Amino acid sequence: MAQQDAKQDGHRDWSDHYWWSSDGVRLHARVYAGPEGSESAPPILCMPGLARNVRDFEDLAPHVAQYRKVIVIEFRGRGESAFAKDPMTYVPLTYVQDVVAMLDELAIGRFAAIGTSLGGLVAMLLAAALPGRIVGAVLNDVGPELQTAGLERIRDYIGAGGSQPTWMHAARAFAELNGAVYPGYEIHDWLRLTKRTHRLTAEGRIVTDYDKQIAAPLRVPGGGDAAMDLWPVYRALGDVPLLILRGELSDILARSAGEKMVAELPRARLVEVPGVGHAPTMDEAEARAAIDAWAAELPAA
Repeated sequence: MAQQDAKQDGHRDWSDHYWWSSDGVRLHARVYAGPEGSESAPPILCMPGLARNVRDFEDLAPHVAQYRKVIVIEFRGRGESAFAKDPMTYVPLTYVQDVVAMLDELAIGRFAAIGTSLGGLVAMLLAAALPGRIVGAVLNDVGPELQTAGLERIRDYIGAGGSQPTWMHAARAFAELNGAVYPGYEIHDWLRLTKRTHRLTAEGRIVTDYDKQIAAPLRVPGGGDAAMDLWPVYRALGDVPLLILRGELSDILARSAGEKMVAELPRARLVEVPGVGHAPTMDEAEARAAIDAWAAELPAA
């Protein structure tokens, strides 16, 4: 059973959509209606990274919604999506099933996808699971070859506990952890990013906005993205417009891997976002211009 809250005001240009997974987890997405007359155009599905939520797209989604309808997914265990009963369901194939359940419920046939890191992996898996239904994709700092050093860095911090007494404390702690990813950020940038990735508890503490158990599958020996051959999944994207964004300082997607991705598919384009690591926020001027150009290539119906 779905629930949709269509309330909008001057500070809110989306509606909330809720649906249920096959194993009984209540899931959440933000829906941006798009311009009048775009109802027949395939919508754009936005999917965030491992520890992120819908707020990752709070600037990009309304921008892209100038072209067509946008749906921003919140994977189970993040933001307003409920925590999973079984932490071992925090894996890409389950996220794919959750997204397909929403597509089926909303009767969405063809769609485009913008995915950061984990979200990009889910986009590739959707292309393989739903042949012919993805009409374009943006893979933000992710691909079929991932660097071990970056994966280990993420495994080291994901799921860590702790809280902070104020947003400023939380921003400084977040900056200390991620300073190498965004070396040019000032404190106001860190505050903005921290408010996207953290939440205020009922006790007045600032904590990361996800279930710490999302790390459980990453602790399984031999598990994780490196255990899969993702090239066949990547090739399932075929000849659709494909934008590969890479942070210049990324320790996840090597430049050589991005270049190989371009060589594999006919309409793939690689754009490097200067001065940032894993992953670009897609608010950067270079990323935004590349996304605009990509969106212009999507089919109108």
